[in-house]
Amino acid sequence: MNINFNKSRGLVPVIIQDNRTLQVLMLGYMNEEAFEKTKQEGIVTFFSRSKNRLWTKGEESGNFLTVKSIDTDCDRDTVLIKAIPENAVCHTGSFSCFGEKNAKGFLYELEEKINQRIDEKAEDSYTYSLFQRGINKMAQKVGEEAVELVIEAKDNNDDLFKNEAADLLYHYLILLKAKNLSLADIEEVLMKRNK
Repeated sequence: MNINFNKSRGLVPVIIQDNRTLQVLMLGYMNEEAFEKTKQEGIVTFFSRSKNRLWTKGEESGNFLTVKSIDTDCDRDTVLIKAIPENAVCHTGSFSCFGEKNAKGFLYELEEKINQRIDEKAEDSYTYSLFQRGINKMAQKVGEEAVELVIEAKDNNDDLFKNEAADLLYHYLILLKAKNLSLADIEEVLMKRNK
């Protein structure tokens, strides 16, 4: 990856984005040394302009940012890092320097949690117990939730409707896992249809 560090006195802006939800978490700056350290260790390290030194995010708080991918923009003078935050990212205690966690994109975080419970065989988990019952039971549960959603759609109680919609999505994610598919696979189908 060839980054142009010379455009702005040796520092490039680095946007940190949550790998699961794609929410922007923070903006920092890297020099070439910080960038190389980040690549080698897989933990985000910036060049702190106020401290005038390398600064690994989380070195004091423990709220590290684990790197999942690194990209540059078309001019090679801005970096985008998708990362998994250990905890709150902002020094104020907020999830992001741009505000609290928002619901948009949360389905990916939920999908990851569902996959984790199944992969780890979490015995005390409803998710894993349903998964163990097999594909027919999972598909039946999705069907039941879909019918309940249709019934609530005919009434005027938005809270009940939203809860049934959430139940349907949750069970659908379990079914996707059973079929070895993901939300991204379904999004790809929808994107192709959109053309």
